[in-house]
Formats: sequence, C-alpha cells, structure tokens
Amino acid sequence: MMISKIKGVIFDLDGTIANTLPLCIAAFRKSVEPLAGKALSDEEIVATFGPSEEGTIKALVPQHYDKGVADYLLHYEEMHGLCAGPFEGVVELIASLKERGVKVAMVTGKGKYSTDISLKQFDMLNDFEIIETGAPEGPRKVQGIEIVLNAWKELNKENIIYVGDAPSDIHASRTAGIPVVAAAWAETGEPEQLIPLQPDEIFYTIKDFSNWVGGKI
Repeated sequence: MMISKIKGVIFDLDGTIANTLPLCIAAFRKSVEPLAGKALSDEEIVATFGPSEEGTIKALVPQHYDKGVADYLLHYEEMHGLCAGPFEGVVELIASLKERGVKVAMVTGKGKYSTDISLKQFDMLNDFEIIETGAPEGPRKVQGIEIVLNAWKELNKENIIYVGDAPSDIHASRTAGIPVVAAAWAETGEPEQLIPLQPDEIFYTIKDFSNWVGGKI
C-alpha cells in the first residue's frame, strides 16, 4: 500500500513503545508457576499470547483464574523496574507527531489494567487520543483498529498507519485495510518473521522510523 501522507499513527505497546516482553514473561512465571505447580518455559507462556493476560491465565491455570490474574497484575507492577521506561526517542516522537497535527492512538493486545500500569510508569497516560486494549476471549486488534478508524472518519485509511512488532500486527492491519509499519527495534524483535509478510515498511531503530515518518507528514 502506498503511503504518501501520514495524518494518524496507531501504536502497539509491547515491543513497540517499550521492551515489556521480558517483564510480561517474568510476571507470568512468578504468578502462574506456583499455581500450576510446575516450571513453564518462555515458549509455553508466549504460545498463549493473542488474548489479553487474562486469556493467558485462563489458558495456563483455568482453575485458579481470579488468583492468577490478581497475582499477575501485582507482580507486573512490582517488577516494572525490569522495564523502567519506553524506548529512547519514543516520547519525543509522539510529542513531535502531535505538535505537527498528527492524530495518535494505541491499540494493544494487553489488558486494560496492565496497559494502565505501564503507561503510568512511563508517564504516557495522556499521550494517546484513544487507547484500545485486549480481551480475555481472544485477539481483538482488528476491532480496536476499526474503533480508531471510526473515531477518525475524517481521515482516509491510506493516511493512517499501524506500528507494531508482531506478525499478528501485520495481519490485523491488513484486515482493517490500513498500511502497516513493522517495528523491529526491540531486542525481542523477530524481523525474520516480519519480512516475509511484506509490511509496507520495516525499521530497526526508532530514529530511522522518526526520520521517515517526519518526512511523510
């Protein structure tokens, strides 16, 4: 899809705004392993991603759902020092977009409570015009993007980009009918999974993305 002029940017959170994935895995391990009574590999935990964290708890320890969710959120907040701030340059990028009249939103697969914990930690709660979060039942990124598109109906779809780090972000953007930029700047990024899906653009540093988007406003 040709990206000529950008008037709206929708950001993912985990792996795009900040390197939160190691924190998520650590908090899941600390909350779920005692309830499951066994050790869990990173792969077992990551395999449940798509729904919000509540969905992960439901998949791993359904019989301890309420305690699992409560413990996860407690550990996620307590351990947030593992991800003390967003990626360098993100805050300045978002401020620059808004100063230049670009609309900024967030659509994340994270649950509402953990999203609020992270954005509060990063002092970014007020940086996004709209924040759509995940659901325990399953992925709802397409619906989240569509809610933003409806709110921004004065903008054309080709002038709005989604920025995310996962293959599912590329699929969701395609389904919603907007261009997608693959964010491959996190240490947890997997560009080898993103490139074959042919995102409209892929960037390996925030600086390169900032320069590119600045030239498209």
